[in-house]
Amino acid sequence: MKKLAFLLAFLLFVVTACDCEKVVDETKLPVNAQDYIEAHFPEARINQVVRDRDDLETSYDVILDNQVKLEFDKKGDCYSIESRRTEKLPDTVIPLKVLEYVQEHYPDAFITDWEKDRTDQEVRLSNNKELVFNLAGTFLRIDD
Repeated sequence: MKKLAFLLAFLLFVVTACDCEKVVDETKLPVNAQDYIEAHFPEARINQVVRDRDDLETSYDVILDNQVKLEFDKKGDCYSIESRRTEKLPDTVIPLKVLEYVQEHYPDAFITDWEKDRTDQEVRLSNNKELVFNLAGTFLRIDD
């Protein structure tokens, strides 16, 4: 009986912890994500959308034809943008306080990546510095 309970528990863990990635049509993106791409990357086309289900969380990885990669949560809110190291992200995708800080303190650099999680946000600059800010946009530190 213990073996059966252990086997069932193990199977439940495997099923719920499974990384399930699937390429989907761009129409499967949440409307907020579609609107975001259209507003901030109007010249770009979507090359690929991958729906990722991990630990019962759904997210979407989007690759544009200009090699920008965006990540959205299940509601369509963007939480990560990566470009090629030589490509500047549009100013409109960067929170204003973060953008102003970078422009003031690093006038010869530009933002190539931006990522937000539950506690902070981080940008990578064209000079390869990584800056960490809180969610309100207050500078915290340089991340090495």
